[in-house]
Amino acid sequence: MTSSFQSYTSMLSIKDISPAAQNNITTQFILLDKGRVATEGQSKTCLALVADETAAVHFQFWGEECDLFKPGDIIRLTNGIFSYNRNHLLLRAGKRGSIEKAGEFTMTYVETPNISEMQWVPNPNNSKKYVQEAVISPYSRIFPPML
Repeated sequence: MTSSFQSYTSMLSIKDISPAAQNNITTQFILLDKGRVATEGQSKTCLALVADETAAVHFQFWGEECDLFKPGDIIRLTNGIFSYNRNHLLLRAGKRGSIEKAGEFTMTYVETPNISEMQWVPNPNNSKKYVQEAVISPYSRIFPPML
């Protein structure tokens, strides 16, 4: 009898993501809003607001990703990274990660807290990890909520 072994990476809730210089985040979220496309050198980028049922975060799309996804899409991120890019904390696929459409329109989400709008400091017990120190804004300052 043969058996197949499938590697399983557990999905993280957005509220459990913390900054790190590692591509190890696997999560799923809904795309709520997408900003305009900007050109950074040879590449185009665009910022987006994404969320799951626990929190929201700013996500950065690169290159063709900017055109592939639209608000309402449910996206699965594998081996993503949450780190600073030009003084903004952003979740992104990076060079080693990947994103794919997993569905659309049917996902529970919250817009607060937004983990990109928190101040993070090195963990005094483990310098390779960060902990939340303060909330800068409860909602996205880039994509303000519709009131």
